[in-house]
Amino acid sequence: MDSSLFLPTVVAAAIGFFTFFRNFRSHKKLDSSSLSPPSTPSSLSHNWTHQVFPSFRGEDVRRDFFSHIEKEFQRKGITPFIDNEIKRGESIGPGLIRAIRGSKIAIILLSKNYASSKWCLDELVEIMKCREELGQTVMAIFYKVDPSDVKKLTGDFGKVFRKTCAGKTKEETEKWRQALAKVATIAGYHSSNWDNEAAMIEKIATDVSNELINSVASSDFDSLVGMRAHMENMEPLLCLDSDEVKMIGIWGPSGIGKSTIARVLYSKYSHEFQLSVFMENIRVRYPRPCYDEYSAKLQLQNDFLSQIINQEDIKIHHLGVAQDRLKDKRVFVVLDDVDQLVQLDAMAKETRWFGPGSRIIITTQDKKLLNAHGINQTYVVDFPPNDEALQIFSMYAFGQKSPNGGFENLALEVTELSGKLPLGLRVMGSYFKGMSKQEWTNALPRLKTSLKALNGEIESILKFSYDALCNEDKDLFLYIACFFNNEWVEKVEEHLAEDFFDVRQGLHVLAEKSLISISSGYIRMHNLLAHLGREIVRKQSHDPGQRQFLIETRDILKVLNNDTLGSRRVIGIDFKYSEIENELYRSDRAFESMSSLQFLRLDGNYIQPISYLSQSMNYLPRKVRLLHWEHFPMTCLPSNFCPEFLVELNMPDSELEKLWEGNQVIRNLKWVDLSFSINLKELPDFSTATSLKKLKIPGCSNLLELPPSIGNATNLEELDLNGCLDLVELPSSIGNAKNLRVLDLRGCETIVKLPSSLGNVTNLVKLKLSGCLNLVELPSSIGNATNLRRLDLENCSSLVELPVSIRYAVNLKQFIFSGCSSLVELPHFVGNATDIKELNLRGCSSLVKLPSSIGNITSLKNLDLSGCLDLVELPSSVGNITNLKNLYLAECSSLTELPSSIGNVTHLENLYLDECSSLIKLPSSIGNITNLESLDLNECLSLVELPSSIGNITNLKKLYLSRCSSLVELPSSIGNLHNLLTLRLQGCSKLEALPSNINMKSLSELDLTDCSLLKCFPEISTNIKYLRLSGTAIEEVPSSIKSWSRLVDLHMSYWLNLGEFPHALDNITELHLSDMRIQEISPWIKGISRLHKLVIKGCTKLVSLPQLPDSLAFLDAENCASLERLDSSFHITKFIDLNFVRCFKLNQEARDLIIKTSTCRFALLPGEKVPACFTYRATGSSLSMKLNGTNRQFPTSLRFKACVLLVNKGDVEAGHWNVMEVSCRIKDIQNGVNVICRPRNFHLLPTLLRYKFFPRLNEHLYIFEFDEKVSSSELVFEFEVHNNKWDIGECGLRTPTLCVPRVDGN
Repeated sequence: MDSSLFLPTVVAAAIGFFTFFRNFRSHKKLDSSSLSPPSTPSSLSHNWTHQVFPSFRGEDVRRDFFSHIEKEFQRKGITPFIDNEIKRGESIGPGLIRAIRGSKIAIILLSKNYASSKWCLDELVEIMKCREELGQTVMAIFYKVDPSDVKKLTGDFGKVFRKTCAGKTKEETEKWRQALAKVATIAGYHSSNWDNEAAMIEKIATDVSNELINSVASSDFDSLVGMRAHMENMEPLLCLDSDEVKMIGIWGPSGIGKSTIARVLYSKYSHEFQLSVFMENIRVRYPRPCYDEYSAKLQLQNDFLSQIINQEDIKIHHLGVAQDRLKDKRVFVVLDDVDQLVQLDAMAKETRWFGPGSRIIITTQDKKLLNAHGINQTYVVDFPPNDEALQIFSMYAFGQKSPNGGFENLALEVTELSGKLPLGLRVMGSYFKGMSKQEWTNALPRLKTSLKALNGEIESILKFSYDALCNEDKDLFLYIACFFNNEWVEKVEEHLAEDFFDVRQGLHVLAEKSLISISSGYIRMHNLLAHLGREIVRKQSHDPGQRQFLIETRDILKVLNNDTLGSRRVIGIDFKYSEIENELYRSDRAFESMSSLQFLRLDGNYIQPISYLSQSMNYLPRKVRLLHWEHFPMTCLPSNFCPEFLVELNMPDSELEKLWEGNQVIRNLKWVDLSFSINLKELPDFSTATSLKKLKIPGCSNLLELPPSIGNATNLEELDLNGCLDLVELPSSIGNAKNLRVLDLRGCETIVKLPSSLGNVTNLVKLKLSGCLNLVELPSSIGNATNLRRLDLENCSSLVELPVSIRYAVNLKQFIFSGCSSLVELPHFVGNATDIKELNLRGCSSLVKLPSSIGNITSLKNLDLSGCLDLVELPSSVGNITNLKNLYLAECSSLTELPSSIGNVTHLENLYLDECSSLIKLPSSIGNITNLESLDLNECLSLVELPSSIGNITNLKKLYLSRCSSLVELPSSIGNLHNLLTLRLQGCSKLEALPSNINMKSLSELDLTDCSLLKCFPEISTNIKYLRLSGTAIEEVPSSIKSWSRLVDLHMSYWLNLGEFPHALDNITELHLSDMRIQEISPWIKGISRLHKLVIKGCTKLVSLPQLPDSLAFLDAENCASLERLDSSFHITKFIDLNFVRCFKLNQEARDLIIKTSTCRFALLPGEKVPACFTYRATGSSLSMKLNGTNRQFPTSLRFKACVLLVNKGDVEAGHWNVMEVSCRIKDIQNGVNVICRPRNFHLLPTLLRYKFFPRLNEHLYIFEFDEKVSSSELVFEFEVHNNKWDIGECGLRTPTLCVPRVDGN
């Protein structure tokens, strides 16, 4: 909520809210598989006494290989256990066992003679025991031995082992055998895979260091009082063992600790999820959009995706991207401080956006928002009990959980006065910290008086702490509260340098007093404290023109509409002019009397400015340091404006053609943002811009050139020219900007080449050139940019080759070539950039091969070759990239096979081969990639079989084989995939059977859609949740279905024997039946008590529907051409969607039932005119309503039921998918108010009606309900269909009914 709606006084609202709330009670590191067994206990609680325990055979490695490891460990601060002082005997003693059990990491260095030592073998047995019992991390190094020889005890290693076993008991040797077999399966380090032993040692030491760092239990929240209880209360709501996607609300007043609880949850659990994100402070960072809600949601979702997938500079074009990217990912999401439904719609509209087991946590002060979004699991954060409140206060006042001796009664008294709100306790504790007992005694009477005067309201508690500040710190507090909250520290320091002696010290004082916090370089002030500061300023004068800051809309309008009200006292104006409907000001001289104005922010927030702003202005104060004016309406700043003091200039989306006339002194200017000022033709002279750090002018499509004086901006760090379409070249003087770190030329389509002087910019870190369609080459001097980390050449379609000098850019970590369709090959020296983490060649359709040197990039984690249509093979050296996590080969249609060396890439987690239509087989070595979790072979049309070794990939969770039309069978070894969650075989038309006698115990989703030769399937899993059998020859479900307790979604063509297991479907929530032979649906369907969605689309012989379960919300009966009758109870069910498209035979009774049925969104059925039961009817899309003869008092809330006749324009192609939505605008004739209405609960639903249009689908009725508050009896309704394929032929409304809110407020 904007502050102007909360102020001028917070007292009444706060007292009421806090009183209500107090009385209210509501009844990674190394891959884990290589470290510890599947169900290892947590190692965090174990008391580790050593960091690393090495087990090795001294005579093999002590003097060379292991000594080098010790040296690298020492360099990285890693201390291994050394056993030099332990006397060796026949067996390991208790001291050594204690050392093993006390070590966080055990490293087993397996060499040729390792098994010759009984001592080493006993160590190994103890280590593997600790791995299972204590969760000890175990790392294996196979030094000049083959892991298979260790596992099978063959070769020289086996010979040595058998010699050691001579004369030993069978029990002892069997323990050794088992331990060796287990350690051999750990994905360790193989010396045979490394050409450089030093690099191998460096990698081992780095991994050990990372594991030690990641394994340290967080103590960040140990001092938080009451947090353990919060965590215990939250655990049942989280239910982390469940695969169900859960949205959980955390609700409570401001300052109660909601965000802190969410932060602790995130710290504790996020590492267990595939992806995670903490979206903090959403209410402030993403305020309510006033005009273009869709663009606001796009921006929100764009930022959300960018953070959760950790990818900069992504740009989405529609709201379906999040669901598509995350639907199969297990994610942990925190959406902090949400205050609008559009924010949830953009980032977490519904649970099916996320993969099984995902958890979405939402913190908010608005419980109605949670209810509206369908979140029924909410944790209510209550005020702490008295003892905890005292502990919280004591932590900040005394640095411990109890008061110091002699302060007990004083602390209790202050705690009571603080109202037990954690924020108040924190602020008051910080205030009293360090005071003597006498100072406490002196301060308490004033505190009591202040609280008594304001009835104990929390604002007075906060003001008490404010009053204790010195005058300069008070001023700084007000500056932040009114203007600089959530602002970058560096900018605040710069803007306030002239007004404060030491801004940094002042910020430090405010932070110490808990009046602000500084996080990630930004100043954060709690909204209650910000309200306090604004209230203090408001009380400076009854006349707003006599105050320091103008923030509230009505005050600003009052001052700007009268040029006599402003005064020298005003130093800052922060105005969101999107909140008004009239012009911003009528006086062109509004700012003349404000000669001291330093900070001017006018935020348009998506509004088109012309109708809101006067387009002439004669004066801007010369002392302005910050000028932020979105949609500035003039072509140039006033001629008398002097930017001498200007530090920051932000004028995005302006009408500017140039900033000012002539040359101006701008030596103080540091930040400039003219984004999307599409009329901008020239930039000012930068000769004096020696302080400029950031220049942002993206989307300035008429800008032809940069002035040569840009070279004078020697402190420039970031230059953003993204989307400057007409920019032909950069001046050679750009080479003088030696501090430039980021150069963004994305979408500069006209640029052909870059100046050679760019090589002088040696500090360049990111060079973004994506979409430079005419860029033919890079300058040879680019090799001088040795600090370059990211080079983005995406869609540089004219780029044929790279300069040889690129070999010197050895620090590159991201190399993006996707869409470079003219690029035929990569130079051999690309392998020099050994630190590259990501290499993106997606869409390089002319690329024929990769250089063998690619195997040198051992740090590579993501290799994307999707859409490389001419790529025939991968070099065998790809097997050297052992750290590779993701390999994308989708649409490599010329690729016939993978090299056998792919089996060496043992850390690979995701392999995408979908649409590799020429791929005939997979190498048997694929079975060595035991960490693989996802294998996508969709539409590999030539693939005939899978290798039996696929059964070795026991960590595989997703196997996609849809539309592999040549696939005849699956190997029986697939039964070994005990962790497989999803198996998709849709469209495998030659597949006749699945392997029998297997138990895929984790299998949750099985899709056999359109496997037309498949007549039955074996009992492969009883845990299936989603079963899709449509288009198969399967007519009977297996008898074991009665024990499938998790089945919720069943798609079948036919169901001969389903009635034999009536209780098998008790948990079903979604049922699809699609066979044209179905003539009737059994009455027992009513007993499926949890059924939420029923799809009978295309059941063309179905004549009638029986009584349906009350739980049903969605019914899709599209193209049920013979459907005539509905059960008479049909209208009782409260539906969300009803789709009867092309059900032309519905009798009148059925049509009446559908019209009578209440829906949250819509009902759609054939019809040629609006039925007579709609009292108000009209031709076209508009009708008038006069509520005659009513005794209603206005305003009043009414429920309307509308019907519109949709008429096909006749230009819809057969089978064309499209989207349908109808909305209504209500015009109040008497009061001149317009309101846009949509169906009730529209925001709860994930998708609009989506279905196939057919040429014969001419006229249908679209019926929906909506609630709205109206202020008079004379109304005009204008309906609109949001689809250019359709018109509205008629419209109608029933007489509205009174809308009575439910008791719970919904």
